[in-house]
Amino acid sequence: MNAPVILDRRRVLAGGGALIVSFSLSGAFAQDQAASVPAPKPPGSLATTPYLDSWIRIDADGSITVFTGKAELGQGFKTAFQQIAAEELDVAFASLKVVTADTGLTANEGYTSGSHSMQDSGTAIQNAAAQVRALLIAEAAKRLELPVENLRTEDGAVVSPDGRRLGYGELVAADMLHVQAQANAKLKDPATFKVMGQPLPRVDIPAKVTGGAAYAQDMRLPAMVHARIVRPPSYGAQLIDCDPSAIEKMPGVVKVVRDGNFLAVVAVKEFLAVKAMNALGAAAKWKETAGLPKQDDLADVLIKLPSQDSTIFERSDPSAVGGKTIEATYTRPYQSHGSIGPSCALAQFSDGVMTVWTHTQGVYPDRAGIAQMLKMQPSSVRLIHVEGSGCYGHNGADDAAADAALIARAMPGVPIRVQWMREQEHAWEPYGPAMVTKLKASLDEAGRIADWNFEVWSNTHSMRPGGAGCMLAAQHMAQSFAVPAPKPLPLPEGGGDRNAIPIYTFPNAHVMHHFIPAMPLRISAMRALGAYHNVFSIESFMDELALAADTDPVEFRLKHLDDQRGRDVIEKAAQGFGWQKGEKPPPDRGFGFAFARYKNLAAYCAIASEVEVNRETGRPRLIRAVAAVDSGQVVNPDGLINQIEGAIVQSMSWTLYESVTFDDTRITSIDWQTYPILRFDAVPDSIEVHIINRPGQPFLGSGETGQGPAAASIANAIASVTGKRLRNLPLTRKRIKDAIDA
Repeated sequence: MNAPVILDRRRVLAGGGALIVSFSLSGAFAQDQAASVPAPKPPGSLATTPYLDSWIRIDADGSITVFTGKAELGQGFKTAFQQIAAEELDVAFASLKVVTADTGLTANEGYTSGSHSMQDSGTAIQNAAAQVRALLIAEAAKRLELPVENLRTEDGAVVSPDGRRLGYGELVAADMLHVQAQANAKLKDPATFKVMGQPLPRVDIPAKVTGGAAYAQDMRLPAMVHARIVRPPSYGAQLIDCDPSAIEKMPGVVKVVRDGNFLAVVAVKEFLAVKAMNALGAAAKWKETAGLPKQDDLADVLIKLPSQDSTIFERSDPSAVGGKTIEATYTRPYQSHGSIGPSCALAQFSDGVMTVWTHTQGVYPDRAGIAQMLKMQPSSVRLIHVEGSGCYGHNGADDAAADAALIARAMPGVPIRVQWMREQEHAWEPYGPAMVTKLKASLDEAGRIADWNFEVWSNTHSMRPGGAGCMLAAQHMAQSFAVPAPKPLPLPEGGGDRNAIPIYTFPNAHVMHHFIPAMPLRISAMRALGAYHNVFSIESFMDELALAADTDPVEFRLKHLDDQRGRDVIEKAAQGFGWQKGEKPPPDRGFGFAFARYKNLAAYCAIASEVEVNRETGRPRLIRAVAAVDSGQVVNPDGLINQIEGAIVQSMSWTLYESVTFDDTRITSIDWQTYPILRFDAVPDSIEVHIINRPGQPFLGSGETGQGPAAASIANAIASVTGKRLRNLPLTRKRIKDAIDA
């Protein structure tokens, strides 16, 4: 990836050939200033960034740029946003350009997380584009002296009944006022869509599948040098001695940077930097302290740690009385993001401005942390998002960005590229937190759930930057920054308690969240947060209860679900799978089913699985999965299918293979042998995704809706074939074999 052209709003405005679209909404969009009732907020991220020029730019030549504060992470939203804008603006899809998260150009949309991109940014772009189109028509009506209703738009122009055309570039050159977007835009009728709803190829795929420059790891800047970090061997280790003199004399070495426990080497070539890093690591002497818990007793350790306990859901109906009662405990280990490409960042400190190219999921929060670390004003720090090779959640991206910035400050004017090593990514990234859930429920005489109790123990699920203390470089500096106190994430979305409240209707229910402030291992956000384990627990337990009630698992779920859209998804997945009540699977195979609505407020997903288990070895294999999903209005069906397929494959890997290992001092899962993930030979034979489209309905986040149902569906299929219920993740072949032998 060659050096990018760095633009900012000031340079764009000064260029003379382009005009930021800053519209006056007087007239058609005027508000009654005298109204006593507060005006409704604009939808999506327009509520916090209401000016249209934050989202749409039209140049004098008619070319259009769309801005989003969200980061493309492989979700495919860059393509979806392009489709949304093209549809509402009536322009060709290929004529648009989408610019993603950049503190110099785009709105501050916080983190790209929680399946919020379509809901927040997609909604903002749709409404902004619709209002821009209306304003262009209004301007054309003035010039053509025609009523607005007599005009139409097509191919980037407003067209009159007699065929006269005014291009958007011509119209936008007029003197238009700068005012805010309104709450209610007149959106197109979904029945007229030409671009939205179509399976257009993703714009980010070609470079990725052809070996092109697609990622931050591919970026190359002129006169760039390469840096490597020497990380401490364990949490809390202190650097007590390091003589860099021999390393500084090695071929190609430019500089050794030390600041407290932060140690790095810079060289003119990447391999020379790796060699120097190894030599510097050998020269460094560290003092370590054993402070990690016993891994075999992890669930017991977590439950015994001090916790902040809160009841997050309560329902009581004394008339409903249960008889048969069952209880179960489920556990999840610490899990790594397992990014295929270790984290990378580039930074350059020139003319008092620090510019960082990073695959962080939050350019503005990360900028705040780096500015604090460097004691600079945030306005003097610019972060530009560049895609990274593999991550949904908080991996080492933000740390690598801080590493690069700290080194760049020591070498003004020189572009610095920091690339982490595999063992550094595995040992130092923030993991998905370990969790414990305890469930207890009773059935009435009719085989319905009369009483439901759910408890979850977990750390926070986000230690993302915003302050310097969340980044390793700042923690390791001589004047170090303390790690901020962890906090639970508030409901309704939640963190460790995400999806802990059941979507099913039970007459009596009690849900308790035990928030654990202490964090034995470094943790933060991992895709779906607590929803992955909570849905795995709930949906596994629903199968256990269905068995106790002698009821078909699909029928049992429908019996307790009032949400019609949820029922539609369950029935669609069961139908697509060919689920038949009482049907016996083929020999050595089992069927499993699971369902959830992500966060109880985003997309719905149900998954049916067929799993084969080798009874001699215990090896499980997902043969096929059939999913149904309802994420509201569909923009790109291929993109939505891709998200659900990816969720199933990723969750399959978590569920069957993945677990961080450690001794009392160090992380020991530091490569693909000690931290195994799904391999190509274990990929399912088929994954089938059925979409329930809801034209005109709000976008619902879908990127994280499938992880929990996939895990439970696989676990339920394994229980079906083996007759043994496994409740401790991951469901490894050893655990399955031990259960069969027992």
